[in-house]
Amino acid sequence: MEINKLFDLNNFRTAPQLSDGQAKKLLEELEANIFNADWITIGIMAPSDNKAIEALQTISKKYSSIKFENLGPLHAYGGVFLKANQKTGNVFVRSENGLGEGILITCQYDEGAKEFNTFGPLPLDFFT
Repeated sequence: MEINKLFDLNNFRTAPQLSDGQAKKLLEELEANIFNADWITIGIMAPSDNKAIEALQTISKKYSSIKFENLGPLHAYGGVFLKANQKTGNVFVRSENGLGEGILITCQYDEGAKEFNTFGPLPLDFFT
């Protein structure tokens, strides 16, 4: 399947392998959406809590305005789903087997009339 736009990822259950060119193009499109949003929520499907936390930390390293603290106490066993909210700073992780792998980014708006969009799944190393 051809991947040229973020919405092309909606057809995947797990993040596809991306070429450098595809990743660059998708990152540019994603950043335009992130920078226009009031805040984002992040969902991470990963094989372990450590992999999910590492993926979240790569996002915080890339964008200084997206920070999360107190990640040390987060633990779950097996496949996990991690959810992080930029507005509240809350991060939760739960065991959930049978998911794919990848990062989901949802752009949120303070104004209720604006429609939010979820983008992904993006590879766990997309922001490195």
